[in-house]
Amino acid sequence: MNISGFLSSIFTGQTFALLGAALAIALAGTGSAKGVGIAGEAGAGVLSENPDRFGRVLLLQALPGTQGIYGLLVAFLILFADGVIPGTVSLAQGIGYFCASLPIAIAGYFSAIAQGRVSAAGMGIVASKPEESMKGVIAAGLVETYAVLALLMSVLIFFNVPNIV
Repeated sequence: MNISGFLSSIFTGQTFALLGAALAIALAGTGSAKGVGIAGEAGAGVLSENPDRFGRVLLLQALPGTQGIYGLLVAFLILFADGVIPGTVSLAQGIGYFCASLPIAIAGYFSAIAQGRVSAAGMGIVASKPEESMKGVIAAGLVETYAVLALLMSVLIFFNVPNIV
């Protein structure tokens, strides 16, 4: 097999689509894991002093995990698109699906980490003034806006990939 044939066998529509699905879940999931971990470290400190504040801590810790769910949703959309699994998707479609994965992959990664940091800061509110803890949740929720916008953009791009075979 010559170099040209080798490259054309690797760079297929299916390869790009699968790479897009993998990026969506890997980057958004990694960001969520890191964000939940950051918030969890701060939450453990709060719970060591006040175990009765578990519910408030749990809410703040769980928030950065949503980006991983968004990445999983986009990965499922790509994997279950017509032609991806059997490998009959065109190169143009595969590249389109890959492009659809990028907003949630990149924004999901960074927003989850940022949300973890904001959630960790909100743990201070839970520790000192638990009755005001929703202010920390709202602050962390504002970061979520950008993950939701990235998810929306990924979905819009996905549904606008032309059906070219």
